[in-house]
Amino acid sequence: MSNDNIIIHTDGSSLGNPGKSGWAAVLNWRGKTKEISGGYRLSTNNRMELMAVLFALKSLKNNKHKIILHTDSNLIVDTVNKGWMKSWRQGGWKKAKNKPVKNLDLIKELDALLKEYDVDFRWIKAHAGHTENERCDELAKLAAQSGTEVDKYYENLIEEEKSSDALF
Repeated sequence: MSNDNIIIHTDGSSLGNPGKSGWAAVLNWRGKTKEISGGYRLSTNNRMELMAVLFALKSLKNNKHKIILHTDSNLIVDTVNKGWMKSWRQGGWKKAKNKPVKNLDLIKELDALLKEYDVDFRWIKAHAGHTENERCDELAKLAAQSGTEVDKYYENLIEEEKSSDALF
């Protein structure tokens, strides 16, 4: 691995699912480490996994370095590496049988960022003693516990579902 690569580890957490939620990332480059995290009052684990990746990429000052991004989310790795996102985009952001893509706001944002950054997504087993992954897990849980941010997209979706379930 080149010393000029940026190494990122990410994780998301939801206490309940949905529930209080958090995301975290540990970024390493040329011997320097930066930790970032954030918490929400209500969201889901998958949204936090995606937000960890998005916030990590957005925290970079430029896009000239190759990025090796480790995540314990098979969903994220498969979405990118198996070409699901590309298929969804080409199909009008629909999955098989015309089903909507979940977390579309974040998926579209990731799609746009991946046009700017050279990212190699790698899956890492969760809770397997990998130092950076364990640290991300810890930070994400702490962020979830104290989270006050509002995941507007998710909370609006919940409100819409409640409204559509109403009888009158």
